[in-house]
Amino acid sequence: MRLVLATILALTAAPLITQGVLAQTAAVPGAPVKARIAAGTYAVDPNHTQVTWQVNHMGFSMLEGQFGASGGSITIDPAKPNATKVEVNFAIDQLSVTAAPFAGHLKSKDFFDAATYPTAKFVSTKVVATGDKATITGDLTIKGVTKPVVLQATFVGAGANPMNKKLNFGFRATTSIKRSDFNIGAYAPVVSDKVDLTINAAFAAQ
Repeated sequence: MRLVLATILALTAAPLITQGVLAQTAAVPGAPVKARIAAGTYAVDPNHTQVTWQVNHMGFSMLEGQFGASGGSITIDPAKPNATKVEVNFAIDQLSVTAAPFAGHLKSKDFFDAATYPTAKFVSTKVVATGDKATITGDLTIKGVTKPVVLQATFVGAGANPMNKKLNFGFRATTSIKRSDFNIGAYAPVVSDKVDLTINAAFAAQ
């Protein structure tokens, strides 16, 4: 009898659980629907845009840090994705790591010389989009040195921000660079010259 009752309860609850999951999914404002983006120019959202870097530290561990955005924009038309243009500035002088002394060393002339070069910049030169993915070629400037880089980007989602009802959307991208190419190669190869970058870029209607 208990088994029969348990079975009945499970069958009764299943549709309710399914409806709850579907309701939560439908409520996600950033569902991946690019059609929600109207053609135009959108400002970078500095509160939700970041570059995370990773290096191999002396073969002992992987070390990460982060830069936030200080400005930028994207010009995009979903009907012409390959015409997209993006430019983002990153606040080198506000870099984030695990300890203040380490942050100070990275900001020194040994590495970024943040007093002289407080920002870095990425400017796209070519976009090749396929579905929700894109290869973005552009110029990266760090410490006054400009080099071409290629980002592998994925569209994350678009929708109305529930806080201000304005359109928000974003991309996630990855690439690798050699820090020595930008005159920040101190201690290589003991600390890896290769740096893996993960970029989370958010944009918003004004």
